Amino acid sequence: MTLAEEFRSRNFSIYGQWTGVLCIILCFALGIANIFHLHLIILFSIICLVCAFILIFVEIPLLLRICPTSAGFDNFIRKFSSNYMRAGIYGVMSLIQWLGIIVKATSLIAAAVVLLIAAAFYALAGIKGQQFQGSKTLGGQGVAQMIV
Repeated sequence: MTLAEEFRSRNFSIYGQWTGVLCIILCFALGIANIFHLHLIILFSIICLVCAFILIFVEIPLLLRICPTSAGFDNFIRKFSSNYMRAGIYGVMSLIQWLGIIVKATSLIAAAVVLLIAAAFYALAGIKGQQFQGSKTLGGQGVAQMIV
């Protein structure tokens, strides 16, 4: 299945996964950009950076095969294999970044918005009863099994 066919499938988990890739990029970039504030917002930027690294392993399953990680970390990441669990983790990450507004309004709001959109896509996939379908481009369904 090509990337265009994946988007035409109308499976919200595909949309959520690609929005998740955008979240990884945004969380990493905005986490670094906001870490230089001399304010409590540093805590939220560090949390945003940690979220980016967690999301890399959640959204790109191929990395669990090729990166040396512990069994505990692998089990933690594998908990997020369903649409509802992914919606939950994105929702929690978004909520944390929204709480950063209490401290100071920064560009981390963009990360909070995109994390919320990804959570909504995964929640819609769960509500519609769609099975989680990982993108083949990102190492899902067959690609990760070929690398042993």
